[in-house]
Amino acid sequence: QVQLVESGGGLVQPGGSLRLSCAASGFTFSSYWMNWVRQAPGKGLEWVSGINRGGGSTGYADSVKGRFTISRDNAKNTLYLQMNSLKPEDTAVYYCARGLGGYEYDYWGQGTQVTVSS
Repeated sequence: QVQLVESGGGLVQPGGSLRLSCAASGFTFSSYWMNWVRQAPGKGLEWVSGINRGGGSTGYADSVKGRFTISRDNAKNTLYLQMNSLKPEDTAVYYCARGLGGYEYDYWGQGTQVTVSS
């Protein structure tokens, strides 16, 4: 069965960095767009970033552009999100999600908590 398992979250001070990982299994990872989506406390889901099958095309929400970098290693079936210059407003649960096209997703991980606070 399809499984997506995120890791790498934690508590970090403003201006710090974290690297999230998402280990995928149960499907052909290289055949799908992959995404990071987050949910801040008391707010709805927000798309953060997406990457195409081969990793050559990426997209970012305006709120993270220039600070976050998405990447993937198809040989390791793993998706990454490098987050730099973190701000308190980046505090959220971060999910990796398998893409169906556009902003539709069919499988999600369990999420990893990122807290940015001094």
